[in-house]
Amino acid sequence: MRVLTLLVVIFFFPYFTFAGCIKGDCSNGNGTYIYPDGSKYAGQFKYGKMHGHGTLTSQDGSKYVGEFHDNKLNGHGTLLRPNGIKYIGKFKNSKIHGQGVMTSPDGKKLIGEFRNGEFVEK
Repeated sequence: MRVLTLLVVIFFFPYFTFAGCIKGDCSNGNGTYIYPDGSKYAGQFKYGKMHGHGTLTSQDGSKYVGEFHDNKLNGHGTLLRPNGIKYIGKFKNSKIHGQGVMTSPDGKKLIGEFRNGEFVEK
């Protein structure tokens, strides 16, 4: 019976997703939290939310390093997408918003003002 239980756990383990705080204080302090979708946040928390400076890595390979406010990307940060696009600049409500620089994998750059995720002017 134990062998059967062990085999079931080993076989199905990839289908079980752990979610929760794995290190530190994920309520009001510094910690590391794994979300049900596999995303991982390491940084500052306030009232159980991402708040302050931190790093959020998504399951698709996207990585954001910067400021958070109330569980949203807010303030200055760097976003690197799996397709090689990199953005350094301001964010508001988890969207690219404000002054920034977006660089494509071939080196082309958009420098200037972004609003709600769209480039608007140099």
